[in-house]
Amino acid sequence: MKLKILFTASIPIHYKAFHLPYLKWFQEQGYETHVACNGYEELPYVDKIWQVDFIRSPFSLGHFKALGQLKKIIDSEGFILINCHTPMASVLTRLASIKARRNGTKLIYTAHGFHFFNGSSLINWLVYYPIEILLSKYTDAIVCINSEDFQRIIKKGSSKCEYFIIPGIGVKGDRFFQISNVKKNELRLSKGFNKGDFMIIYSAEFIDRKNHNFIINAVIKNKDKLKGVKILFAGKGKLQEVLENKVLKNNIQEVIQFIGFRKDINEIYQLADLGISSSKQEGLGLNLVEEMMCGLPVVATVDRGHKEIIDNNLNGFLFEQGNKTQFIECVLKLKNNKSMYNQFSKNALTKAEKFELTNSLKEMSDIYLKYLKKQ
Repeated sequence: MKLKILFTASIPIHYKAFHLPYLKWFQEQGYETHVACNGYEELPYVDKIWQVDFIRSPFSLGHFKALGQLKKIIDSEGFILINCHTPMASVLTRLASIKARRNGTKLIYTAHGFHFFNGSSLINWLVYYPIEILLSKYTDAIVCINSEDFQRIIKKGSSKCEYFIIPGIGVKGDRFFQISNVKKNELRLSKGFNKGDFMIIYSAEFIDRKNHNFIINAVIKNKDKLKGVKILFAGKGKLQEVLENKVLKNNIQEVIQFIGFRKDINEIYQLADLGISSSKQEGLGLNLVEEMMCGLPVVATVDRGHKEIIDNNLNGFLFEQGNKTQFIECVLKLKNNKSMYNQFSKNALTKAEKFELTNSLKEMSDIYLKYLKKQ
């Protein structure tokens, strides 16, 4: 009979986006793989999908129902190891696993970016910080993906827990890679773009945290400086219509173009010249890593996640949150200085290797093996 492992996360798309290589690894080691989430989606490398009514907001009585559902699953299935993800699902998983851990189950929490961080809101600190510190006592290991989170939790968390940092959850190098200038021009023409434009890509959901509004405002203020610049917004989200209307109202559609959610995002990166992010906060920022793997320098806000990826003035630029002038200056430096651009591009390729999936999988599998051997 196979030993069982469980992954928990709030919604099934989280597994599809981040965890399939890790679930595949467990199956290859001979384990039976289970996942719990709110919703259903066909997932490879998964033997059993459990419905748990996780709610992402911390302020809901519905958490009691989800806790009961999850505790019943964990107590009955006898998992040898549990790996929890996403904030509220991880809170409930650790509470639901107290009895199981007494019976030998090992529990690992992968923190994709704590909701408390330098510059976050007071409410986030009041709600999430004490919960994470308290629950570290009921966790065998916490895995972080950026230095700020790691340094904070290792100092403040329980001595009963072990702490690790890994280079994100990994990007597939066989999908994201640099192409020649000839192929780049061919790709641009095939997708209806101009060969001569300086093309910038921002791939992000249209939500407040991603802060597209900042870029739009920066373009409005500096439109005359951006001749030959094309900024592509790739993605979808609740703010899309509002942002599109703002671009049209201010007559900057020649600079900013909405290209929707793209299944060919790897090719969009390959035909672009520069990657950007105006996000207010990121645990890491894998879209930037993907762009760097395609040879793009990157320009992004000063943020704990971005600082893991961008070596300022080497493979890109970090600009102050809200500083439109600095953002435009960084973009124009790379547009107008070919020598700088080429060097940054080379440096981006080198730095991106650190975040390649095989590296992340190796480090995470070493952590898994450490706790599996303790059984």
